[in-house]
Amino acid sequence: MGMGSIDELFSDIPEDIRRESPLPLPEPQSEEEIWDDAKRLLGANVGLDDRPSFLAAGLARNFVPTMVGMLATRGEFLTSYTPYQPEVSQGMLQAMWEFQTMVSELVGLPVANVSMYDASTAAAEAITCAVRVHRRKASQDNVVYVSEFVPPQRLEVIRNYTQGSGLDIKMLKHLENGHVDMSLAAEAAGCCAVYVEQPSSFGILDPGLMGLKEIIGGGTALIVGVDAVSLGIVKPPGRWGADIVVGEGQPFGIGPTAGGPIYGLFACGESYVRQMPGRIVGLTRDVDGKRAFTLTLSTREQHIRRHRATSNICSNETLIALMGAMHMALLGPRGIERLALRVTSATEATKRAVTSIEGIELVDPGASNFREFAVKLPGEASNALAHLDSKGVLGGFDLGVWWDFMSTCLLIGADERTSESDIDALVAGLSSWLKEADR
Repeated sequence: MGMGSIDELFSDIPEDIRRESPLPLPEPQSEEEIWDDAKRLLGANVGLDDRPSFLAAGLARNFVPTMVGMLATRGEFLTSYTPYQPEVSQGMLQAMWEFQTMVSELVGLPVANVSMYDASTAAAEAITCAVRVHRRKASQDNVVYVSEFVPPQRLEVIRNYTQGSGLDIKMLKHLENGHVDMSLAAEAAGCCAVYVEQPSSFGILDPGLMGLKEIIGGGTALIVGVDAVSLGIVKPPGRWGADIVVGEGQPFGIGPTAGGPIYGLFACGESYVRQMPGRIVGLTRDVDGKRAFTLTLSTREQHIRRHRATSNICSNETLIALMGAMHMALLGPRGIERLALRVTSATEATKRAVTSIEGIELVDPGASNFREFAVKLPGEASNALAHLDSKGVLGGFDLGVWWDFMSTCLLIGADERTSESDIDALVAGLSSWLKEADR
């Protein structure tokens, strides 16, 4: 660089703001000392497996078979990068194709991509995809409808993706039981897209959604966000009118891991293929007539024509998605069904136990739930959670964080790992909190 000293390098920094004394860093350590120090620091953490957990709001405390991690760390798979050279990447491409096939069968639609970043980006990309397909013929050409109880963070992502295109995002109203108000759903007819979630952010399974496509009409895309595990027992949206299905893939393949990395699911009907985001692996024949896998419809993507790309997602979450494929393959159709039944059983058992406590009632009585349910407390949910934490229980999610008017509501999650002793600890903690509040 042609400089005689480090001082010359930093000569453009005013002397009065330069630090003259050494940084207060600890002395150098040996590798053994670093390991000991790291274990000491990590020992202060409390993991989800260290106490009863009923955390909810999007991610699942799932059990991932050890085999998934062993397979995913093989050298053939250990990259998130897309294999552009099919002649040397047939194994990787086939694994990606198998993932697409599993997702397609799970949601009931013919085409799936190789994953999105998460459920929120998948939902946002689904809306922009639907707008590109329907905008020219839609009577409400700049309008999309979104369920009013979509988690606020997801709605923020949707707004970020659509704010530059002049779209008007309107809310689809719900009834007191948590179901979509079908009497008002006709207002969405003629718009570009309608986005709903099944189950909802309160874990509610709404049977009325199966008639929503008929109400809004074929010229409007019906986009459904799903809990992937629920599809082991719930009719796939693709079989009741959904044009695009998205969701969080995390319950298959990877634990919550502090919120990431995770992956999103995206599947659609054939009329949306040329506008869908993300990588697609196709099955074809090579010049010798042998079966071959390759990236297909790549002209949609930013590495081909960036200014005309349907999306700027690039390396995506391929490795995590392949872990999801491994998990689903290990379970098989019957295993996914049994997993969904276990989650349902745990959800219902927890709901019965919690609502048996005097003073606690369901936000949406009579609803069927999967994985999550919301209850109304006689006090602030934040106070209840603090008390439960002091008793060694992760009691759920304070819905007041999402909506101010729900500060006394608690979202409680259950899963395949929820035990009777976990439920007993939750009930005991809530009961003791209520007794203290009555004093």
